[in-house]
Amino acid sequence: MGKIITFGEIMLRLKSPAYERFFQSPSLEATFGGGEANVSVSLANYGLDTAFVTVLPKNDVADACIRELRGFGVDTTKIARGGSRVGIYFLETGAVQRPSKVIYDRAGSSICEAKPGDIDWDAVLEGATWFHFTGITPAISQGAADLTLEALKACKARGVHVSCDLNYRKNLWKYGKRADEVMTELVKYVDTVIANEEDFQKALCLKAESQGDVEEGELNIENYKAIASLAMETYPNIKRVAITLRESKSANHNDWRACLYNGKDFFLSRKYAITDIVDRVGGGDSFGGGLIYGLNTYADEKTALEFAVAASCLKHTIIGDYNRVSVAEVESLMKGSGTGRVQR
Repeated sequence: MGKIITFGEIMLRLKSPAYERFFQSPSLEATFGGGEANVSVSLANYGLDTAFVTVLPKNDVADACIRELRGFGVDTTKIARGGSRVGIYFLETGAVQRPSKVIYDRAGSSICEAKPGDIDWDAVLEGATWFHFTGITPAISQGAADLTLEALKACKARGVHVSCDLNYRKNLWKYGKRADEVMTELVKYVDTVIANEEDFQKALCLKAESQGDVEEGELNIENYKAIASLAMETYPNIKRVAITLRESKSANHNDWRACLYNGKDFFLSRKYAITDIVDRVGGGDSFGGGLIYGLNTYADEKTALEFAVAASCLKHTIIGDYNRVSVAEVESLMKGSGTGRVQR
């Protein structure tokens, strides 16, 4: 297996303590996180060779960020240095019926101001077999979108497998382009798509309605199979579609599962009732990291899917963007060890 490259923005995360409102007390917890970096951290924790690629300024904040990633075993040597600032996001963790809240402060960040030619893709992709990005990166600026397209063309020229988490973020598409105007072009280079129903509708303008009756508050599984099939028909380059299925009962209680369709077989994972969520930020990224690991490790896609869902379930118990779990811990949950009893 070759190196797995992830590309995107990593930010300084400033979170209010515990379940406090913003500035309820005069402190914020400072860590780092970002969709694609989160995936690389998961993969490094699982023992895979992975590198995170971005553009960061030459300052102490960026240096601290790079040291942290390196501490997880992520290759940071391919990070370009330039620009003037690290993007920031503020997080207020919700509880019960009060939802979590995210405020972005990433305008003018180094990756936001990046443009084609700023990253040497020949050097980045040397020895790579897999490349992962999300719909967040092309949402932050035209330059970042153009740089993403440049990367994807380089991947296809080298036969590198490309995965994309569509990750639609309405608060980011502010530079004059709609998500579908950009993502419908980028997805033509993608082999593995990860998404939820809103991502398909807002990023690709795809919507499928099945004929079955749906009980209020429950997911229509057949509808997701239809959406996945429609995506593969619309974009013949797509080899598989994984869809995360989250039923949000409250900010603290979600039911969590996923499905995968490869054009022939449709797999539905085990469902996890996550009743006391510690931190759901990064939950989708932990699924993506788990799926990439599973598809590169296990002999069948069903096992890969189950690994991804179990890994993401565990992430909901961990504060911070990163999923700090091992393969053994994920596989233990896959086998049914989910009681939370003390291990002695």
